[in-house]
Amino acid sequence: MTAMPFIKSEATRGRMLPVLIVLLVVLAGVSLVLGEIAMGPARLWAGLTGTDAEASLVIWQLRLPRVLVAMLTGAALSTGGLVMQAYFRNSLASPDLLGVSSGAAAGAVLIISAGWAALAIWVLPLAAVAGATLATLAVLALAKRGASSERLLLAGVALNALLGAVTSYVISTGELFARSSQLLFWLFGGLEDRTWLHVWAATPIIVAVALVWPLGRQMDLLSLGEREAQSLGVEVRGLRRRMLVLATVLAATATAVAGIVGFVGLVVPHALRLAVGPEHRRLVRLCVLGGAAFVLACDLAGRLAGGLRLGIVTALVGGPFFLWLLRKRA
Repeated sequence: MTAMPFIKSEATRGRMLPVLIVLLVVLAGVSLVLGEIAMGPARLWAGLTGTDAEASLVIWQLRLPRVLVAMLTGAALSTGGLVMQAYFRNSLASPDLLGVSSGAAAGAVLIISAGWAALAIWVLPLAAVAGATLATLAVLALAKRGASSERLLLAGVALNALLGAVTSYVISTGELFARSSQLLFWLFGGLEDRTWLHVWAATPIIVAVALVWPLGRQMDLLSLGEREAQSLGVEVRGLRRRMLVLATVLAATATAVAGIVGFVGLVVPHALRLAVGPEHRRLVRLCVLGGAAFVLACDLAGRLAGGLRLGIVTALVGGPFFLWLLRKRA
C-alpha cells in the first residue's frame, strides 16, 4: 500500500470519534424533520413518543426506516472498503470499483427476473451475496499475479462492464422490461420508500461489522506483508478468507437494500486514514460512524437538490476524489 502522509496529532485522533458521533446525530435529526410535512424539535419528540398521531406515522413508518437504512448502508460500504483495502494492501480498492457491488446487483436482478424475490425477505440479500461472491472471486482470478492498482482497476472495469451488460440484458428482455424503470431506479441507488422490512434485511451488516472489529490488529500486521504477518503469528490464509467473506457480505447486503451506491467504500476509509493514521481497530469504529454520516449527508444533499438519487450524489463526490487519488499516486 502506498505510503500516505498521516496527521500525527493525538488530539485530532481523540476528537474524531466524538465529532463523528455528534455529526451523525445532527444529520439523523435533520433527516427526520426534513420533508413535505415540516417538523420542529417539539413535534419530532411528539412523533417519536407517539403523542402526535400524524407525526408518529410519518416518523416511524416513513422517515426513521430511511434513516436507519442509510446509516447501515454507509457503515457497511465504508467498513467493507476498509477491509478490501487491507486485503489487497491497496488504498484504491473498494467494493464498487472492483465489481463487487455490480455483482451483487446482477445477482439481485436475476432473482427478481425469475420471480423469486417475493418468496421471502432474505432471498434478495442472499442473491446479492452470491453475485458479489462470484464477482470477488473473478477479480481475484484476474489479478492473481499481483494486486497492483493498475491490475485491480483494469479487472474491476472489465468486470463492471460485463456485469452491467448482463444486468441490462436481463432487464431489457421478457416481462421484466415492463418493470425496467423501477429496476433502473433501484440500480441507481437510493433510499426512497425504505420500510422496516429493509431495515431487518440489513441486519447482517451489524453482525459483519462486529466480526470485523476484532480483526483490526491482524489487519495492521497484514499491512506489513504476508511473510512478516506470518512470522508474527498471524494465520494469513484464514485471515484473508474471513476478510473476503465479511467484505462481500457487507457490500452485498448494502446493495440489496439500497441499490448500487458507489465510492463510499473508497472515500470514507481513505479520508479517515489520512486523518487518524493506519490503525485498523480505530478505523473500523470511525468507518462505521463516518460511512453512516456520509451516506446520510449525501441523501440530504440529494433531497435538497430536488430529489437526486443517492448513487448520483455519491458519484459526484467520489468521482473527483478518485481522480485526485490517481493523480497523487501518478
